[in-house]
Amino acid sequence: MRLSPSGLSVPGPSRRSLLRGAGGAALLAGAGIPLLSACGGSGSGSDPKAVSLGSNASDAVPKKAYESVYAAFKKQSGISVDVNTKDHNTFQEQINSYLQGTPDDVFNWFAGYRMQFFAAKGLASPIDDVWAKIGDNFPEAMKKLSKGADGKYYFVPLTTYPWAVFYRKSVFQQHGYKVPATWDDLVALCKQMKKDGLVPIAFGDKDAWPAMGTFDQINFRLNGYDFHVQLMAGKASWTDAKVKDVFDHWAELLPYHQDGFMGRTWQDAAQTLVSKKAGMYLLGSFVAQQFTNKADLDDLDFFAFPEINSAYGQDTVEAPTDGFMVSKSPKNHAGVVKLLEYLGSPAAEELYLKTDPSVVAASSKADTSSYSALQKKAFEMIGSAKSLTQFMDRDSRPDFTSTVMQPGLQKFLQNPKGVDSLLSSIERQKKTIFASS
Repeated sequence: MRLSPSGLSVPGPSRRSLLRGAGGAALLAGAGIPLLSACGGSGSGSDPKAVSLGSNASDAVPKKAYESVYAAFKKQSGISVDVNTKDHNTFQEQINSYLQGTPDDVFNWFAGYRMQFFAAKGLASPIDDVWAKIGDNFPEAMKKLSKGADGKYYFVPLTTYPWAVFYRKSVFQQHGYKVPATWDDLVALCKQMKKDGLVPIAFGDKDAWPAMGTFDQINFRLNGYDFHVQLMAGKASWTDAKVKDVFDHWAELLPYHQDGFMGRTWQDAAQTLVSKKAGMYLLGSFVAQQFTNKADLDDLDFFAFPEINSAYGQDTVEAPTDGFMVSKSPKNHAGVVKLLEYLGSPAAEELYLKTDPSVVAASSKADTSSYSALQKKAFEMIGSAKSLTQFMDRDSRPDFTSTVMQPGLQKFLQNPKGVDSLLSSIERQKKTIFASS
């Protein structure tokens, strides 16, 4: 089993492990997994020249990228970062007990609901003092993504990437296709692609998480950011007519999805875009990793999911964002503030991206001169968004998305006409899960 970015168990490779490239998480030896604990115990945290940091960056590429950032911070400040790296899977599974015990001063985590969950439980420290210094480095949407439900800041973002509709420029040119601006445009384009012998929308849901991305896009385009966030947080009802409308729209698109998706991974689906057998593919920008030939990669482009409801346009972008939080009682508060102020700087992000170019900087002031055309477009798309979401398994409880939504969406994909009973079932299970601590 691998994990998606929220720590949700999914069969096969996760978005995160593939986004980060080769390396993979370290294999856990033996039957027992030692509990997460603070780096070096209480001693290291009390050193005014050291900050302890709990890291889930166990894959080789991000681990090396973070090391370069922490080394630069030490050179600048004289403060060392004592990193306590755990297997990505283990970190997510034990995060709750870890934060309730004696955690490190700072820890890697995710923006949005996943951050707000621990902030609301009092297991993280507000960092408004840090944001007073770094606030000008980020667009409004990224600021909103870094706040708890109480309006205080709890998160410093470092890297992000968008979900969008990817396509081959040469295929669109060959057939005279235009980028669809509205839902009707999208459906018409799908119909034309089918006539032209193409698979309109590449799709593989063997690992159960890709379909969640399609739901997200249709929901916030149709019902807006606020309703989407409420639904993901368990505060809106899955039997609401607005949700039924999402599935009605999705059902209209299903005939244009690639057949046999239950047995196909996202990588296999991506290959149909690479080989020009498919016209479009809705996925995260990590799809570019499947374009190993430079000419093919240079031919890859994307557009934001089309408008459905003019009241919301295309103002929301799904952009999973990684960064840092502070534990409830950091031992070296002054050092923590200095570290986070550095991590919230364009310089830190630029340094990270030198080692890991699969993502883009969260800061709107980062230097993009070394970015590829795709990275520049992704950076601009995220920076100009009114609101940013994180993907269903980060915007909601992972136990809800893994046990209810993944199988539920697959049931819908295989039987679109049974949606009413499905939504009633989802709502019942949601109430039970969200009522638990």
